[in-house]
Amino acid sequence: MFSNWSRNIILVVVDLHDRDSMIYSDGAGATVIEATNDDGGILAHESASFTYDEAYYLFFGNSFNKTHDPDVRYIKMYGRKIYEFALSNVPKAMKTCLDNSGIDIKDVKKILIHQANEKMDEAIIQRFYKLYKQTPPEGVMPMSIHRLGNSSVATVPTLYDLLVKGELENHSLTKGDVVIFASVGAGMNVNAIVYRM
Repeated sequence: MFSNWSRNIILVVVDLHDRDSMIYSDGAGATVIEATNDDGGILAHESASFTYDEAYYLFFGNSFNKTHDPDVRYIKMYGRKIYEFALSNVPKAMKTCLDNSGIDIKDVKKILIHQANEKMDEAIIQRFYKLYKQTPPEGVMPMSIHRLGNSSVATVPTLYDLLVKGELENHSLTKGDVVIFASVGAGMNVNAIVYRM
């Protein structure tokens, strides 16, 4: 697809005729980790990889519009399978991580989760709290997908940056707050970190 007025090439990676298409955007995040005697920092982490069985939930495929060029491939996913995978595995990783941190769930101020799908993220948070026989407190899960789209795992650090800078209405973080970072992504890989500000 070409834009005549700007002469830029726009790469189309998703099939506009696919209801499972992702909301892509561009983003990046970096973390500098250092040893310190100060209170806080990373209290626990949990990672799990399921690449052997679930690696092909994301793949390249043809457009669902059969009039499109059959040689063009788009990023596709088995959306329902990814949804079920995330709901099954992310809450368990978050619980293992929180339990290993020694922090009580009542002391978690925010959960910053990969911004792929708000409905999925809400269901993950519900399942996570259900593992503790609790319901999530209001405002525990800030969202940025409506503002920034899905930049894969970069959604977690960019969401954190928005919070630290006070750029999300009704959400803030202060020194001493406990935050859980969680992500699920292509491959399929799950990560969780418990962090004290």
